[in-house]
Amino acid sequence: MRKFTKSSKRGIDWKLAPDVKKRLLHLISTCEITWVKSSKIHCFRSVNANTRAYARIWGLNRVWQKALRETPAYVVEVIAEKYDRLPDIEKDKVLLHELTHIPKNFSGALLPHVRRGKRSFHDKVHVLIAQYLAKVS
Repeated sequence: MRKFTKSSKRGIDWKLAPDVKKRLLHLISTCEITWVKSSKIHCFRSVNANTRAYARIWGLNRVWQKALRETPAYVVEVIAEKYDRLPDIEKDKVLLHELTHIPKNFSGALLPHVRRGKRSFHDKVHVLIAQYLAKVS
């Protein structure tokens, strides 16, 4: 018989995160991230997620858009146990990282960490963070 740990018995609990949405809106505005449609970004805080990540982003891809007759949208999920312990500037860096996954055509797709081309994903993240830090300093 398999033994379950305490966390594996409970499922993930997702709750709307208006504080994260407010912080994201501030970042989008401050960094002039013009391709992101802020009304189509939804934020959740999860508890009891089994992941090493501090946050994740979920895209509504093309087939779901067609099936639901919906436009592209994204969900930013912050992992409460990890994200909530971070200092504010680190929370901003995590959210900027997640925003970098959104392509400029706002299609519902997600950009991977490994990309071919002139600049890598992490280069874009570092540029965005540097731009943000310069504006808030």
